[in-house]
Amino acid sequence: MRRDVSPLGRGSYDADATRHDADAKYPMDALANVLKAARLSGGVFFRAEFTAPWCLGGCLTPEMCAPFVGAAQHIVPYHYLVAGEILVSVNDQPARPLRGGDVVLFPRNDFHVMGSDLGVPSVNPADVVLAEGQEKIGVVRYGGGGAAATFVCGYLGCDHLLANPIVSSLPPMMLLRVEDTPAADWVRSTFQYAAHEAEAGRQGSAAVLAKLAELLFVEAVREHVRTLPEERTGWLAGLRDPGVSRALALMHGDVGHPWSVEELARRAGLSRSGLAERFTRLIGVSPMHYLADWRLQVAGQMLRDSSDPLVRIAEKIGYESEAAFSRAFRKKFGRAPATWRRTEAEV
Repeated sequence: MRRDVSPLGRGSYDADATRHDADAKYPMDALANVLKAARLSGGVFFRAEFTAPWCLGGCLTPEMCAPFVGAAQHIVPYHYLVAGEILVSVNDQPARPLRGGDVVLFPRNDFHVMGSDLGVPSVNPADVVLAEGQEKIGVVRYGGGGAAATFVCGYLGCDHLLANPIVSSLPPMMLLRVEDTPAADWVRSTFQYAAHEAEAGRQGSAAVLAKLAELLFVEAVREHVRTLPEERTGWLAGLRDPGVSRALALMHGDVGHPWSVEELARRAGLSRSGLAERFTRLIGVSPMHYLADWRLQVAGQMLRDSSDPLVRIAEKIGYESEAAFSRAFRKKFGRAPATWRRTEAEV
């Protein structure tokens, strides 16, 4: 069963206009609202105790994780190394070391290899983690009996994240040095609590783990934003600019509002030209171009997940007519909305 999670609590496609000013006060609301659209659907955590020599290589598919995170189109794996030292590589890139207290995330679930020795023949992680007939994951033990590495591993299930501006801005592998973050104590204790909760399997654990999985992912993204070089551009870099981040929060908080650059600029505390210049420089497109593209992404989600008529969907995402919406949708996706909906229903 899908569980939609929005732990930060603000932002909705049907948001009341009176919330615009409140949303603009919280730059990270853009992050929360985009994650809300990603339909985060659950999280699973477990403890892993691996002993050298060992090497895992591959990526978990949504089908493999379905018994634990429910229906999801995408999996985001991440691992907190409690103790020990290992090597990790993604997409055949040079290996990087991890030590106790580090977190590694693979936002796009790219092919990755982890182990005490990456020269050892790798084993598919599904063969180790997801034993046949296993109804829950508690503690996973694997390896040759040598030097130990202890993890808390997590997998976040979600929908539509590959087309999400967050993931498109993230590197294939993110390393988070927990001790260097302001939330070090919280991150450590949350991973440990999540693993304990998963192992205990108490009533309501699934909902708790889903929320913890999202919160940990948000914290990792926030830390990544904090450490971006000053010259970096892109969606996440835009979150560091107060005016651009407020404009993003406003658009994502109420995608159907008839936004103009003038109104966005006024609510973001900038001049029209100032917002247009900063937004285009950081995000790569103008505010109105960005809004039009995001509206159609949201429309695709609505077509797949609801039975609303096209005219209602068009209205919700800010189009004045069904015809205008259909033309824009066909131009972007190459298919009429009704055709796209039927095709998605068959998948």
